[in-house]
Amino acid sequence: MAGAGPSREGSGATRTRPGGRIADLSRRWGGALPDRLRRVRAGLGLAAQAGLAAGLAWWVADSLLHIAQPVFAPISAVVTLAASVGQRLRRTVELVVGVALGILTGDLLIGAIGVGAWQLGVMVLLAILVAAFVGRSPALVVQAGATAVLIGTLTPLVSNLELPRFADALIGGGAALVVTAVLLPLNPLRLINRSAGPALDLLADQLDATAAALRERDAVRARAARDRLRNNKAELGAFGEAAQGAREASTMSPVYWSAREGPLGRYAKAVEPVDRAMRNSGTLIRRTITLIEDGEPIPAALPAAVSRLAGSVRMLHREFARGAAEPTRTREEAERAVADAGHAYRAGVGFSGAVVVAQVRTAASDLLVATALPQEEANRRVRRAFGPLTPPEPDPRRDGPVAD
Repeated sequence: MAGAGPSREGSGATRTRPGGRIADLSRRWGGALPDRLRRVRAGLGLAAQAGLAAGLAWWVADSLLHIAQPVFAPISAVVTLAASVGQRLRRTVELVVGVALGILTGDLLIGAIGVGAWQLGVMVLLAILVAAFVGRSPALVVQAGATAVLIGTLTPLVSNLELPRFADALIGGGAALVVTAVLLPLNPLRLINRSAGPALDLLADQLDATAAALRERDAVRARAARDRLRNNKAELGAFGEAAQGAREASTMSPVYWSAREGPLGRYAKAVEPVDRAMRNSGTLIRRTITLIEDGEPIPAALPAAVSRLAGSVRMLHREFARGAAEPTRTREEAERAVADAGHAYRAGVGFSGAVVVAQVRTAASDLLVATALPQEEANRRVRRAFGPLTPPEPDPRRDGPVAD
């Protein structure tokens, strides 16, 4: 019995009290609430477009064209809007083509083999194969197969199903495009800025971390920056998708036609040079690790150059976000980064240090191109900012081991 008391006490301590469970749930939901609200705000525009497009599609099909039960028209509108921004025109075409292929395959096979379970299987099989032959899009294949199912199962019950189904696809896709282009277009500059921010912030943050690693000779910190920058597919993918969506919006919507050659056009064209800057910065960080591990000299101007390069990335984001007519401050900051790299080179660097200097130059050139400068002009500015290429005579007492 003497041992029973502690045993009961220990058992009670391991139980989760109702109050503690409620507090834990409250903390979990309370912490997630801001993220949930941000997702709601981010999806508000799409939700409004989908609701308006669905209502418009139903009204056109039911009230104007008097199609009986045009359920597929609003469904087609929502399916079109569910596509990634920038692919909605393509999705509409795929929707219509897929429906047409499903109708054609179903009608031909019903006339040849009739209807039934195995006949339905054959219809779907051939409709999907024909769609795969026509195009690689999953949406096209799915629409062809789904339409073949409707034709094969409903034709014995509903006459003349083919024309309403095809009309529904046209009406729904058309309604979605009208809403996104004319009635409720989203601001493409805001869209691309929201998606570009994480990619540009990722690059700037890892360059800042690399500059700090150079100052402190901290190879561990440089490795962490390298690993984080490598994992950039989500950020770059969102940036590229948003740029594609901005091009589509500015092409289709008369409201934003004037923005195509201004800040929006520059932003959309910046995806490729930013991608190159990411890759060149990755090389910069890798050589930084070797530089630190080999004990090569690190002139004060070298971490300053990498830090200014990070600053130019942040400035690019700010100037794009506010729609600057010319991102001149980004260009100035990138040229200062190159100037610091030139000072570091002439102060004396080792083998890997020279590679870091070269990558600062290359990444800065990429950022200048991202500001809509031609490549030749960007290269000219980099050469001018870098200064003389002749370093001082090497000091044998300062030579470190050769990097791999």
